[in-house]
Amino acid sequence: KEFPLKTEKFANWVHQVNGNGEVINLFMDYETFGEHQWPETGIFDFLYHLPQAVLNGHNDFVTCTEAVNRYSTHGHVNIADYISWADQERDLSAWRSNHMQWDALEQIYKIENRIKATNNPQLIEDWRRMQTSDHFYYMCTKFWSDGDVHKYFSPYESPYEAFIYFSNALHDLTNRLETIEQSKVKNTQVEAIKQFVS
Repeated sequence: KEFPLKTEKFANWVHQVNGNGEVINLFMDYETFGEHQWPETGIFDFLYHLPQAVLNGHNDFVTCTEAVNRYSTHGHVNIADYISWADQERDLSAWRSNHMQWDALEQIYKIENRIKATNNPQLIEDWRRMQTSDHFYYMCTKFWSDGDVHKYFSPYESPYEAFIYFSNALHDLTNRLETIEQSKVKNTQVEAIKQFVS
């Protein structure tokens, strides 16, 4: 009944909370913008004007950490297990339900200390990007409607192809890591010899 949602209308909803709460959380998937809501809907224009419209109402924007530091705790919520937005189970099974996913995650985490010890910014950045959740999401082998959603978003022909591509990239990353480690060992040996000779 509120369609179409304009920036001013949304900002007014936010302004009405003033004095009745401390934080309004906005959670949206990135694919909301341009995927679920096409540019023709006006979503990009809405987003362009949103910050100023919210700020005009004597509100501001904060990160999660800033909100935690700014406001007192009002209570605790106990969560017995991991939860997510994904699939019918709403758990981690979209990323950790088969041997391919478990193996890929184990392998990428296993080299963490070695990667960080290189102090190589490009290698560390590549390692971090390989932890993007989409890689493991594409390896999911679920069926029915959940499987259809995974397939729709995946650039791969199958979850097995996603695993193969990830494994190849991981192999390349590991080779680069070993080259850097070997180079450091050689440099250390050369320095030791120089010290001994002098």
